[in-house]
Amino acid sequence: MKAFSITLLLLAVLASGVMAQASKPAKVKLETLIPRELRKIPNGAFRVGEKASYRIHYGLVNAGTASICVNESVRKFNGRSAYHIVGEGRSVGSFDWFFKVRDRYESFVDKEGLFPHRFIRNCDEGGYKIFQDYTFHQDKRAYTNHKGESYVSPDFVQDMISSYFYARTLDYSKLKKGDIITVTTIVDDEIFPLKMKYLGKETVKVDLGSFNCLRFAPVVQKGRVFKKEEDLSVWVTDDANHLPVLARAKILVGSVKMELTNYAGMANPVNIAHKK
Repeated sequence: MKAFSITLLLLAVLASGVMAQASKPAKVKLETLIPRELRKIPNGAFRVGEKASYRIHYGLVNAGTASICVNESVRKFNGRSAYHIVGEGRSVGSFDWFFKVRDRYESFVDKEGLFPHRFIRNCDEGGYKIFQDYTFHQDKRAYTNHKGESYVSPDFVQDMISSYFYARTLDYSKLKKGDIITVTTIVDDEIFPLKMKYLGKETVKVDLGSFNCLRFAPVVQKGRVFKKEEDLSVWVTDDANHLPVLARAKILVGSVKMELTNYAGMANPVNIAHKK
């Protein structure tokens, strides 16, 4: 059943089953750290008002739905404005009867620097509950978890939601097949280099229509959830949005698929090959 939560909320490329080379950060006292400058980087990929919805299949079963939306944060962090990004997912239909999923993820992402200030994860997956609340001290390159423990972190480390949005802002125009993009991400108090291999351009068809896409495969740990690297692929639109359209995974006990069902409020025109 972990396969369901792996695909949920666009986290197919971020769950622990696809991570490699985890490192445990060192504990630290925040008062001993000297503040440093925060970065500013451009963002033309998304904006406030964006919303995307997805349908999740487990084999032939319609197993769940997921949505992710970009809001304006009413709170400022160190005087800086932020996006309040919310991802929610739930199991549906017959799947909901024997494996109920109610997941909510929140990330407060700095508008100017595209790094998280706070991350909240509140999940119930088949009765297994997960709660996490990270406060990031990006000026000190550290974070504090919900237990009150503080750790050193890499420069502008991402969380499970912000990493996906940050990756969308990268320039893919010069990528060649086999090139690897790396985004440093924190998951469960461990630091992971999230690595995505570029596999080329493809046209992808879903119920919503056909989209011109870029295909990526996360570099995974074999033998955990996936047998080999290419058992999980993610297709994002070949335009300035880099909106995920489809995620497909072959796992040890079957297959899962997540496909785009609706979108609105995009920052740029979407590269549609054929609209239904």
